[in-house]
Amino acid sequence: MRLTRCHLDQPLAVGTTAVLPEAIAQHLLRVLRLREGDACVLFNGDGHDCDARIVAVGKREARVEITARRLIENESPLRITLLQGIARGEKMDWIVQKATELGVARILPVLSERSEVRLNGERAERRLAHWREVAVSACEQSGRALLPELAPPQPLAQAAGLRDGPGFVLDPLAEGSARSVAASLQRACTLAIGPEGGWSPRDLEQLRAAGFGGLRLGPRVLRTETAGIAAIAVLQALAGDLG
Repeated sequence: MRLTRCHLDQPLAVGTTAVLPEAIAQHLLRVLRLREGDACVLFNGDGHDCDARIVAVGKREARVEITARRLIENESPLRITLLQGIARGEKMDWIVQKATELGVARILPVLSERSEVRLNGERAERRLAHWREVAVSACEQSGRALLPELAPPQPLAQAAGLRDGPGFVLDPLAEGSARSVAASLQRACTLAIGPEGGWSPRDLEQLRAAGFGGLRLGPRVLRTETAGIAAIAVLQALAGDLG
């Protein structure tokens, strides 16, 4: 039987004990009906899974003992950065979730000229914390033991300068197809996906100046919540770990 994996943001070492915060304890004890002596799996995002055993149960928390630590080697050999124009509401949650499941290494939420979402100060911090929770849940479900890097919302010009490997902007009229560029990929690439309104001419100039080129992914224009996920899946199938 597959054991439930829970993310615990603290050091985890064999032979030590850890106190599970209320939310995790309630999920294991009230939802999954685990009891003292039962096993679970914890991870803190450092690339390992830790086998644990519940040794004490309280009203609002539980204590576990770490019994084993295993390296999880299921990261893609292709390090994909998703530079994503921030989408509205649940669309952005969906993008973060699916990109994490598909093995993206880094997500750069971007504020561009045509962005319909404006974030600054405390609101930006709240959204970033929420997206990180979405990514953690996706790792728990998908078996990833490394959390993708999720950067704070930032202007396009700043994010474009963080390009890792070849940079691509989806364009139905571009000469290069996913299959043609996949052969040239070594270890990393960056996908730039616009918001609902797409990239403006000024946005595209900034991306070209930062070294991004066009990438054809079929003859149709895809929505922002479809484009990046489709491109990630194709590149992972051609040069990563899907297939």
